[in-house]
Amino acid sequence: MQRKRGTERRASKRLEKRNKREESGARSEEPESAAREGGSRKEVRRTFKMLREVWLNIGVEKIDMHEGVMIKALLDSGTTGMFMNKQTAARHGFKLQKLERPLVVRNVDGTNNSGGAITHQVECNVFYKGHMERMRMDVCDLGKTEVILGMP
Repeated sequence: MQRKRGTERRASKRLEKRNKREESGARSEEPESAAREGGSRKEVRRTFKMLREVWLNIGVEKIDMHEGVMIKALLDSGTTGMFMNKQTAARHGFKLQKLERPLVVRNVDGTNNSGGAITHQVECNVFYKGHMERMRMDVCDLGKTEVILGMP
């Protein structure tokens, strides 16, 4: 029993240290080996994994046919718009509207999206818990995600 309590205390201390680093905004840290090897500073970049993702089941209605489907959407306040996956739009028969100019898509790491530029959008009504909102979603490659709801 003593061994388990010691392990829990060490894990708790590691979690407290990690939380302090994250609160201070530290994105790089000096490895212990670099400090021991004469102080040559090496920068190590860490990517922070989201601790929690917020998924919503939303209703999406086609404007032209007034036909609705239920879709699982990722709520992402860091995204700069509303997006629908190309395959989702095609599978459910949403009417695509061509954009005047293509929009270049950048991933979180700054690289270009493998699906290419955004060339189309869909207009639809989105329903969630009794609330309805008409919105335009850019159509692009989202992998396995059907819809991303971000900050427009």
